Amino acid sequence: MKIGIRIPPCAPVPEIADFAREVERAGFDQAWFPDSQLLWRDVFATAAAAAAATSSITLGTAVTNVVTRHPSVVAGAARTVAELAPGRFVLGVGVGNSSVVPAGLTPSTRAGLRAGVEVIRRLLSGVDGEPGVSRMRDPVPVPVHIAASGPRNLRLAGEIGDGAILLSGVAAEPLTAALAQVAAAGHGAVPVTVSAFCRVTDSVARDARELKPVCLSIASNGGGSFLARAGIHVRVPTTLPEVHPDLLHAESWEDAVRASEPFVDDDAAEAFARRFCLYGTAEEIAARLADLRGRGVAAVLLQHVGSYDLPRQLAGDFATRVLPLLRVKGAQPVQ
Repeated sequence: MKIGIRIPPCAPVPEIADFAREVERAGFDQAWFPDSQLLWRDVFATAAAAAAATSSITLGTAVTNVVTRHPSVVAGAARTVAELAPGRFVLGVGVGNSSVVPAGLTPSTRAGLRAGVEVIRRLLSGVDGEPGVSRMRDPVPVPVHIAASGPRNLRLAGEIGDGAILLSGVAAEPLTAALAQVAAAGHGAVPVTVSAFCRVTDSVARDARELKPVCLSIASNGGGSFLARAGIHVRVPTTLPEVHPDLLHAESWEDAVRASEPFVDDDAAEAFARRFCLYGTAEEIAARLADLRGRGVAAVLLQHVGSYDLPRQLAGDFATRVLPLLRVKGAQPVQ
């Protein structure tokens, strides 16, 4: 099973490229960059710089979209990065919440996502994209992975994707259901990457507090009943706390935590950390990863909370404390 880490392009591009090199040297298999033009540096420019700074790690977008970027623009950018990183670039595509909503646009519908991905796939294979969209010169094949959480998009990922990126965490029951939805599309064996917040800690009860904005954001976006079935009860207010730009991408994470505390108690945050996230000791996390591997998960995408600092602590702790338990050899410490 591959181990990846999410790297928000929150610093000057040379610094991001240097950090990608450190992550590669530390033994990680994948580095994923999110796309949100108002929050971070351009995802494809960042991936291109990371490609030049690395030699073996797989690079990917997690994820771009076909709303703020026309599918032909996405295909052209993906082709360019793939030329810089032959055989090690993955194009992750989703509905585009953090890119689309802040720009006053609407996330993709399932039909819109399907149509956009199909155009990208056709262009990268060297044929006409669709009526009125001519073929691309010098195409390069690029795997397209579709990010999904709901059953319809999970089936779409299984049907037309080269892979699926699951956004619902590592809890056993919803993960089993999600894997079944991907498989139900009948497209064959589609590799699945599971995204999860992660912290190596000897006190989940203490550190789970930082996940309260994540819980409140999920509940306020229709996931309250989903969490409740797992015994995690969140009180959704009529009006969400005013945190700029939103709870999941707050400029001050501590302010977001304090704003969420009236609605997410400590027990709910701890339950979320233990069930849906990879929070625990190195040994506990390694055991959870072994379980995921046994369920057929191809890769895990580790996330830290916050959007405007690099995941240095997560990368360092995971590389020195968890990767050795997974028998990953040749790793060097992240600086």
